[in-house]
Amino acid sequence: MADNKAKQGGADRALIALTEKYEVAYWSKKFKVTPAKLKYAVKKVGHSAKKVEAYIKEQKHRASDKARIALSEPYEVRYWSKKFKITPAKLKAAVAAAGHSSKKVEAYLTASKKAKKATKKKAAKKKAA
Repeated sequence: MADNKAKQGGADRALIALTEKYEVAYWSKKFKVTPAKLKYAVKKVGHSAKKVEAYIKEQKHRASDKARIALSEPYEVRYWSKKFKITPAKLKAAVAAAGHSSKKVEAYLTASKKAKKATKKKAAKKKAA
């Protein structure tokens, strides 16, 4: 699928051509979005089908239920790691300790940070004494 109908190879299928109505219809149906949302995504991240798909998944995630963290989805791990400002490994450890609820993980991380600060203060007081 591309603007040059003579070329139908794999590299051509990896790009989305917004000038072709049939391509807009195909990709909209494939990604389960409206043509307007597809066009917006292409303008945002470029014509690469992989980048557009990743962008649309991320947007759908933001709109969907944010109460649960699904570690099986790489885009969810990226999203929650960025949101909590921690590494993916720390996120996985927090989910293992607190469960998949985003509120419980957030509370766990907050409590962990407060405990670290308290430990540092105690250590500083012992050194001063």
